[in-house]
Amino acid sequence: MSPERIEKRYVGRELSWLSFNERVLQEADDKETPLIERLKFLGIYSNNRDEFFRVRVATLKRLISIGKDAENVVLGDPVRMLEEVNREVVRQQKRFDAVYASLSKELEAEGIHMVNERNLSVAQAEFVSTYFQEQVRPTLVPIMLDLAPHFPYLRDKSLYFIIRLSSSKKKSKPTHCVIELPSDVLPRFVVLPEDDKGAHIIFLDDVIRHNIGSMFTHMPYDTFEAYTIKMTRDSELELSNDVSQSYMEKLERSLQKRKKGSPVRFVYDREMPNDMLRMVLKAVKFKGTSSLIAGARYHNFKDFMSFPEVGGKKLRQKRLKPLPHPDLPPGTSFIEVMRQKDVMLCYPYHSFNPVIDLIREAAIDPKVTHIRMTLYRVANNSLVVKSLINAVRNGKDVTVVVELQARFDEESNIYWSKKLQDEGARVIFGVPGLKVHAKLLLIARKEGNRTRNYVRIGTGNFNEQTSRIYSDHSLFTTDPRLGNEVERLFNFFEKNYEVGTYRHLLVSPFYMRKRWEKLIDTEIENARAGIDAYIIIKVNNLVDRGIIDKLYEASGAGVKVTLIIRGMCSLRPGVKGLSDNITAISIVGRYLEHSRIIIFANGGDEKMYISSADLMARNLDLRSEVACPIYDDPIKKQVRRMIDEQLRDNVKARIMDADLDNHFVQRKGVAIESHITMHDYYRDLLEKR
Repeated sequence: MSPERIEKRYVGRELSWLSFNERVLQEADDKETPLIERLKFLGIYSNNRDEFFRVRVATLKRLISIGKDAENVVLGDPVRMLEEVNREVVRQQKRFDAVYASLSKELEAEGIHMVNERNLSVAQAEFVSTYFQEQVRPTLVPIMLDLAPHFPYLRDKSLYFIIRLSSSKKKSKPTHCVIELPSDVLPRFVVLPEDDKGAHIIFLDDVIRHNIGSMFTHMPYDTFEAYTIKMTRDSELELSNDVSQSYMEKLERSLQKRKKGSPVRFVYDREMPNDMLRMVLKAVKFKGTSSLIAGARYHNFKDFMSFPEVGGKKLRQKRLKPLPHPDLPPGTSFIEVMRQKDVMLCYPYHSFNPVIDLIREAAIDPKVTHIRMTLYRVANNSLVVKSLINAVRNGKDVTVVVELQARFDEESNIYWSKKLQDEGARVIFGVPGLKVHAKLLLIARKEGNRTRNYVRIGTGNFNEQTSRIYSDHSLFTTDPRLGNEVERLFNFFEKNYEVGTYRHLLVSPFYMRKRWEKLIDTEIENARAGIDAYIIIKVNNLVDRGIIDKLYEASGAGVKVTLIIRGMCSLRPGVKGLSDNITAISIVGRYLEHSRIIIFANGGDEKMYISSADLMARNLDLRSEVACPIYDDPIKKQVRRMIDEQLRDNVKARIMDADLDNHFVQRKGVAIESHITMHDYYRDLLEKR
């Protein structure tokens, strides 16, 4: 298929991803969202865009060198795709700047003043100077370019000042220096003493600008110009083939190389003089202009995710506290409850604490013999891992499958792997050639003459931090149909030659793709036979060509296909003659949608699955993933309620169409924000107990 035909049939994943990030920017621009929350969405948008360049743009540039086969990977011509990406990035940057300017005015109206080094009062200037001398100056390391043997290496994610020092009294040649902003050790925002005009906040950048002269008092300069620069680098890992090194050693060495990855974007203050810009670009060997971006005075807006707690309560969203599960009141044995019934936790509506309680309970239960778990991303101070270590200390046989190549969490996973190994746990570093992305826990308990498996199968990570903002589902069950197959999968992780067969779980890369296709085929057959047929898919990303083509086929047969996609969607909904029966929405709001749920009409006997896998080639063909059927009717009812609420959402839902317009769903009647209504739903279930 030609690149032109591919692009008409599919949305390029990079452009689709940028469309997702624009939905995040819409939240920053939405006046119905409280002001401080809107600032935080600017931070999320900025952080997302940085990762986009480190991963997707870097990949695009590598694929361009591949040639003709690259179009199948990016769903179009990679050269044209990169050009479109850069145009879209520039367009969104203009909107970003406008949103920030608008938010700054709204902050002023609320008595929150963003000040800089040029408009400080006498008292504020004195405070800033003291803060600089006591807190900031000890962290700064100026590199004088006239003295340094080479231009300093610019680290990914870091901000730098390029400073020109000159004299107004002498016509001597100016000199330059580079300073890294210490925003990794100091707050990016400094709150100044409050006065009768309200709160005042200054960027760390401007604290340094205000005090630059005090750093060079011993030098013959009285004029200082400071401009911000930022480099984004390729984040791809390249593992060595050295057979003398362990897998962990190879990864640790590769992580060091990542820090010196190839430049993929250079952002600079557009006020920087051209001669300075040319000097810097030559020094860092940045070639081309496609990812050379003129920005405003401030970069790294990701720091707005940690904006200071200033202003009244109305400027922030009311926090919805995680609820206890009605079947798990304090003092309850989770193991005993699981023996009686299945339990579904849905974060962040439910508390994550029962997961930790379950592991702790298993650690001291004399009948528990084994605990097995997969770990992909964990919290910084992981209570989950600490509970596993406690289980080892209590004599349990603990096996943990750790995926070391969880992007940007590699160093954390190496750290926790060593901790587990030091305590005596058995740590397995995934499966050769596959990423282990499945979210599984298995507790083996000796009960009489047999062993019962207590399992957790989920859509999200064992991470108590992200469970507060990521919307995920976790099924806890002793159903032997599921428990035995989870045990079989752990046996595969330990002995890669024992793949096993699975009648209930959909396991990739062996069976999942074929099973999804077969389930779609059933809907196609039913639709052609005049039987009501529908498919509902809720995932983070839908970009796999094979699945998309199947859904196009289903649409043509009369199957109603409804999509809820958080991020990338390469399928073009609502195109006449291609996807007439496919509709799609995306929800971006107070929580990050992360659950993967897929439902099939199945001739009236609805089939429902939760899954760790998105509908992407990497998930279906290159990872170990699990989709789990929901057999328990009350739990199916709860999951269906979430889907129905999201399809009714008219506050945070956007229509996904072939043109990537991101129009909000038209509001008719009462406002329905699914993140609120679902919290109310789970609260009502709790109160009815």
